[in-house]
Amino acid sequence: MEPETRVIQVHRNRSTTGTGKAKTAAAQAAANEAGKEGGLFSSYSARVKIQPRSVRGRYDNLRIAAVIITQLVFYGLPWLQWNGRQAVLFDLDARKFHLFGAVLWPQDFVYLAGLLVFCALTLFFVTAVAGRVWCGYSCPQTVYTEIFMWIEAKLEGDRAKRRKLDAAPMSWYKFRVRGTKHLLWVLVSLFTGFTLIGYFAPIRDLPAQIIGLELGPWQWFWFLFYAFALWGNAGFLREQVCTYMCPYARFQGAMFDKDTMIITYDKERGDPRGSRSKKADPSALGLGSCIDCGLCVEVCPTGIDIRDGLQYQCISCAACIDVCNGVMDKMGYARGLIRYATENALTNHLDSKATAKRILRPRVLIYGLILLVLAGALVGSLVSRNTLRVDIIRDRGALSGIAENGDIENTYTLNLMNTSERPLVLDLGVTGMPELRIDGQTRIEVPATSNRMVPLAIHLPPTTTERPGSHNIEITVTPVPQEGEEDTGAKPRREGTVYMVPR
Repeated sequence: MEPETRVIQVHRNRSTTGTGKAKTAAAQAAANEAGKEGGLFSSYSARVKIQPRSVRGRYDNLRIAAVIITQLVFYGLPWLQWNGRQAVLFDLDARKFHLFGAVLWPQDFVYLAGLLVFCALTLFFVTAVAGRVWCGYSCPQTVYTEIFMWIEAKLEGDRAKRRKLDAAPMSWYKFRVRGTKHLLWVLVSLFTGFTLIGYFAPIRDLPAQIIGLELGPWQWFWFLFYAFALWGNAGFLREQVCTYMCPYARFQGAMFDKDTMIITYDKERGDPRGSRSKKADPSALGLGSCIDCGLCVEVCPTGIDIRDGLQYQCISCAACIDVCNGVMDKMGYARGLIRYATENALTNHLDSKATAKRILRPRVLIYGLILLVLAGALVGSLVSRNTLRVDIIRDRGALSGIAENGDIENTYTLNLMNTSERPLVLDLGVTGMPELRIDGQTRIEVPATSNRMVPLAIHLPPTTTERPGSHNIEITVTPVPQEGEEDTGAKPRREGTVYMVPR
């Protein structure tokens, strides 16, 4: 592969083409010379655009399926309705998160924390088992780069045509093709930014608000910022994001071991490399199965040569597997020269059954057990949670007073929170002292998915024999079942507070 297809750095010890080390040395020299001319430190060179070759195969089909599924979920989820409202809505203004039938409040932050921990552990689990398959198939950077590259290929052609167009001077044809490409990129980016803010504001109202320039400043910022970032990352930076900006590429090595499934090149079978005719016997020529065509490098979106071994730039997209299997089919050789395998499987010549047994090692089993326990705890807690929340706010400026009828009076404010999607009718009560009573209304209605602040006056007769000072009491809030209504998940609450008896 030509030197233009990758970023060259001194610390990377890999080839750029399958034609041997001569071109590698030449590429390095050319890069160093370019660095000198640019006034840069000689160890670095400017990025050279990578134009990967298109490939078809089993793993490419899986990647296309992952792109379609992830984007259907991302773009479609905000448009779903649930009980007359948006099914998934993170309403920051109202401080309510709607997730289908569940309504989460700031007090439910523990669920968000648990979800983040679950996602992190899932990433660790997947990485320990199968390396960076998340990066190769489902990472947003990979997904949108695939979408942008598909648009690019449809307008500009495959790798050779794109490289030719890159080198050509500006013309009406080049301007028209490139302009159309960027227009489509911008439209995709804007629609993606629009969808993003649709998770935080009612998405069905957004088109009219955008047309009327009625979005809030933060909505405008995230709409345009996300669109711009997507256009830049997927359209221009591409492999730079995976190689230099993503922290996962750096710490993944700590989660790999010799039984991690990674993309590998079978050196024992493939080397020595060399070109030959289809009819030639490689053993008679003293050659391995690798014909040194360099296609595995040309299809790589990060521009690496997988034959040089595991590299942190590899995102496990398996494009090299698809193209190599195609070459093996044409040559009449067995597939799998480049394949998903473990280091131990290659070294010890393990079959698929033995490899699978070694993959299920203690670390993986521990990750899996923790994930099951955490998922069970989160789901169980979410399903069984009390949809009624009660907070008692006491007026500390007036601990106690005397009512008009002479009773001892303590005042409170109840914050009654209904997290269900059905209205609640609640009965209020008080316990802890024999003669306590609530002055005023004791039956309160709280609308669905809302909270209500209720002033509460608790009286004690002036003839009480209770000692002066503070007394522990409990305010009870009991849901009243409504005929014909389904269970709201609300359970009685008892909240403790203090009642002051003056001297």
